[in-house]
Amino acid sequence: MYYLDALLWKPDWEPVSKEEQRKTQEELVSQEQWIIDGNYNSTLDVRLNAADTVVFLNFNRTLCIYRVLKRMIQYRNGGRPDMVAGQKERFNLKFVKWVWNYPTNNRPTVLRKLSRLSGDKEIVILSSPKEAEKWLENR
Repeated sequence: MYYLDALLWKPDWEPVSKEEQRKTQEELVSQEQWIIDGNYNSTLDVRLNAADTVVFLNFNRTLCIYRVLKRMIQYRNGGRPDMVAGQKERFNLKFVKWVWNYPTNNRPTVLRKLSRLSGDKEIVILSSPKEAEKWLENR
């Protein structure tokens, strides 16, 4: 499993270039099998076009904000396991706002892209952690 956060950030929260992000993801999806976790809209098409299954976690914003804040507190004195080594967790108001506004600003575009994918792809939209658990149990 590949975590985009671990691949697309350098130490001290410096992002890799858009060109490098695209190249990295193109290399990942060229493999026979892969699972990629992350939400980078600028390279979403790379992953969508190559995937045979897309799982979209369509959770409500309150739950997402709660989990972001919980994660920030949990890892405040160190790094997260899904980040580049040495990356310190931090409070980032811009990111919190991005998460809060995601349902309005980003979700419609993602859902539109998912609706346009060819019929040979499995599209799974899960609206709650309970739905996600049940789906995983049945895999």
